[in-house]
Amino acid sequence: MAVFTPVTVADLTPWIDQFSLGRVLAVDGIASGIENSNFFLRTETGEFVLTIFENLSVEQLPFYLYLMRHLAERGVLVPAPLANADGVILHELHGKPASIVTKLDGTCQMAPAPVHCAAVGAMLAKMHLAAEDFSIRQPNLRGLAWWQATTPAVLPHLSPQLGALLRSEVAFQTAHAATDRARSLPQGPIHADLFRNNVMFDGERLTGFFDFYFAGCDTWLFDVAVTVNDWCIDLDSGVLDTARVVALLDAYAAVRPFSVAEADAWQPMLRAAALRFWLSRLYDFHLPRDAEMLTPHDPTHFERILRERLAHPAPALPH
Repeated sequence: MAVFTPVTVADLTPWIDQFSLGRVLAVDGIASGIENSNFFLRTETGEFVLTIFENLSVEQLPFYLYLMRHLAERGVLVPAPLANADGVILHELHGKPASIVTKLDGTCQMAPAPVHCAAVGAMLAKMHLAAEDFSIRQPNLRGLAWWQATTPAVLPHLSPQLGALLRSEVAFQTAHAATDRARSLPQGPIHADLFRNNVMFDGERLTGFFDFYFAGCDTWLFDVAVTVNDWCIDLDSGVLDTARVVALLDAYAAVRPFSVAEADAWQPMLRAAALRFWLSRLYDFHLPRDAEMLTPHDPTHFERILRERLAHPAPALPH
């Protein structure tokens, strides 16, 4: 994530003493993303990830941290939050909420083949099922209500043509969400941001999902659509790669079969997933916040994806 709150080795001494991690040897800011301040942390006992939360409140954060711990305890490959000597996993640094989690092995696979997409699909289904009994409930904070509230803020920055597209799609998604079909979709905690740069691989072996700080309770199908819209496309055009789509969906369905309602809602959900990230990137691009290492994403990427989903149906869900 972007670094809004710089941290030095000196800042972490003696703060780090509450953990059994030894001395801090190095702390390096992570430049990608735009929500929190993240750092690679190296101590005498190993490598970790330190996050300072810039937007999420102390009341909201237990959902994310305890969800990660819940998933890790059930064999889902995710970072595990570290507790201090008092058993607390949510901390404070520079007057802001903070956490330390284990660092996953491997690297991000930025040019995935069908075998990588299949691994992601299977683990995503396993994650959904493992989180089904998670006791804390918190809505997807970047869901429909956020789209409706945020659209008026970005419309003044858009051309009439783009504004018309945005208003039309938000209206469509609002109407679709009110249907019995949409309301019947299976739900639970979702990752909601499972892009290529949030998954680690060692060769063809998936080693973990990370960055759960957009997670929330929503339809599982929305999570699948977000994932397909990143893992299974040509990045330049937004066109879906059928082989990768089929690999991901078949592997997911082998763990958790899709329902009839999900099959019916698949095309609108792919549009919803594209809209969510087009709108958030429009907001971050036109209404940016200050940060030491800020890398706003290009909104036109998800505009292209949305237009492509409107023009061409995706491969159907497996029955």
